[in-house]
Amino acid sequence: MAELNETPKSARKHIAFFGLRNAGKSTLVNAFTGQNIAIVSDVAGTTTDPVSKAMEILPLGPCLITDTAGLDDIGELGKMRVEKSLNVLATSDIAVWVVAEDEDKAEARGIKERFKEEVEKRKITLFEYRREDSVEELKKKIAAAKICNAEPRLLDGIATKSTHVICVCPIDESAPKGRLILPQVQLIRECLDIGALASVCQVENLEKLIRRLLNAGEKDILVVTDSQAFRDVKGILAKLNEELQIERTVRLSSFSILFARQKGDLAEFAKGLKTVQTLADDDLVVIAEGCTHHRQCNDIGTVKIPKALEKLSAKKLRFKFLSGGDFAISEAKLIVQCGGCMLTRREMCRRIECAKCANIPILNYGILLGGVAGITLKNNLGEVEY
Repeated sequence: MAELNETPKSARKHIAFFGLRNAGKSTLVNAFTGQNIAIVSDVAGTTTDPVSKAMEILPLGPCLITDTAGLDDIGELGKMRVEKSLNVLATSDIAVWVVAEDEDKAEARGIKERFKEEVEKRKITLFEYRREDSVEELKKKIAAAKICNAEPRLLDGIATKSTHVICVCPIDESAPKGRLILPQVQLIRECLDIGALASVCQVENLEKLIRRLLNAGEKDILVVTDSQAFRDVKGILAKLNEELQIERTVRLSSFSILFARQKGDLAEFAKGLKTVQTLADDDLVVIAEGCTHHRQCNDIGTVKIPKALEKLSAKKLRFKFLSGGDFAISEAKLIVQCGGCMLTRREMCRRIECAKCANIPILNYGILLGGVAGITLKNNLGEVEY
């Protein structure tokens, strides 16, 4: 349960420290965090892999601090270290360039200029730090920084403090034991943040709960379901609407759709759904999950999503499964991305942009499972018809 008491990495501001070897990045990271999280040495290339530490910087909030290897590393292994360091930019909101003493050399200037161009292209806020500068002053500057491409809230535009949010959370063989999954926890927490009422139930209790709320005079109910229960929930709401005309009172969405709207481009995902029926036999579909977890019986990514795709496309497809930071999409005819609760908005937008540049349609779990269940999006707020 410990991870539910901490802000997940995906909801933290990512601050990464870059520079040449021996510029003092690790020393600065240790001073910045107040802990010895990075090994410090006079030997060039001591830091070989990105090292991260979670901390709180007020008023910026929860952050993830990352130390990286020097961008002037050499040799075949050095090139791999540089690549891993630059990959950190995919999730960085703020970059700190630690100025080295010998940066006046032509090669070093070139590395720095290319780095700054990449940072500017990605719209990442950039600070510079010199050894004589104050660490506390750097903290103050970062704390006051305006983050480009800031993540909207899950319920922006769709719920207020007068909304009663019903979270439909099926408990089946793939549900983790003894806890809720992260999207469910984050949605409930946001209800608390905005002052909305929240209820949690399984599918079989949904009709009884809605009737109770309507009888109590509730005027604005939002049902947010696990995508796997779309068909059953849709049937329950359609039945109630026929009997009680609830369409204007009870709205429907899903955890995955709300995350797609918060972290990426809902319209792009909806467009990707339309391409599923254009797939041909033996086409390659990439199924990408932002986290890594033990695969269980009837796993959504490796079992339910492939079944849904083959049902909707009526074709026999090939599948490639990716997890964590892996996003190797070459040769794919379609990408199906998970809800992205462990990915930052910056990383999700990068994935969408990679797909667009490669001319590969992309959609997410919720949109796909909704499509199989006959769900149609009403609007870009994430509401769906029933």
